[in-house]
Amino acid sequence: MRLIVKSEDEYEDLLGQWSDLESSLGVILAHPTSAQEFEARIYQYDRWMQDLIQRDADVALYLLFQLAAQSPVGYSASHALVCAVLCHLVAPEFELTLHERNSLVRAAFTMNIAMTALQDQLATQRSKPSQEQQTAIKAHTAMGALMLGNLGIANELWLETIQLHHQEASQQAELETLTPPQRLGMILQVVDRYAAMISPRQSREGRSAVESAKNIIHSSADHDNPVGQALVRIVGLCPPGTFVQLDDDKVAVVMRRSDQPNLPDVAIVLNAHGDQVKPPTLHHTAEGRPGIKGALPASAMQERINHHVILQLGMQAA
Repeated sequence: MRLIVKSEDEYEDLLGQWSDLESSLGVILAHPTSAQEFEARIYQYDRWMQDLIQRDADVALYLLFQLAAQSPVGYSASHALVCAVLCHLVAPEFELTLHERNSLVRAAFTMNIAMTALQDQLATQRSKPSQEQQTAIKAHTAMGALMLGNLGIANELWLETIQLHHQEASQQAELETLTPPQRLGMILQVVDRYAAMISPRQSREGRSAVESAKNIIHSSADHDNPVGQALVRIVGLCPPGTFVQLDDDKVAVVMRRSDQPNLPDVAIVLNAHGDQVKPPTLHHTAEGRPGIKGALPASAMQERINHHVILQLGMQAA
């Protein structure tokens, strides 16, 4: 299904729906013990997310990453929502059962529940984590599973996936040889790292496409990571809604994925001198230069962009 965004009001309405979802998720992650029917709320947010993706996955990703870049809601909730969306999109690639898919996505929503406030703090902190912060980071997987169990979550696969999503040992194993919790933990770990790379925080710049590819696709010098390969194949190194610098120094925003991974359709919004291009120019990177040189943090974009115009332009690329 292709969703046509006809006006700025429609754009704001769609963005508002993602914002409401993120805000609702942020409330229960920040105050889980105060949330009534915690598990049912997570199920509800999962269904809400799936409905927004089903309308048009490219528009959904575009809105999601625009929201992640500018939302006043904490980074932890934004990151959890991005990871849940990516897990949902990658699940069919690994032929996960419905139970596995549900456990993976819900683990993505809640994997950092034991360090929500700390994760928000770290997102804007320029110094390295203190010893106390490092201790909390190391403990958050076990603590998170314990917290969720106390909140009534009885799904062992959900809880074990959270406990295992930072274990490096599984990265060296073949995915099909792993137990279901290990397999989902490995998928979530790679999604977690990938989402952090493509959602540049205030405290650091975005990585280049080449550097991201090296980090995500290869888990070791001689071992290709199937999860990283699947993510790049499905959403690209620069998904819709993220800003990129082209190799002629123009700046563009990715609009839609193409049939060729890492060669998306983009809208050029700044020329090489940093001046705004009005109206934005459609460019199919799959058809030739300029290509994408690297990712840019949203903070690099000082000019106000009319995103509904870009999404309308994206319809021409569909």
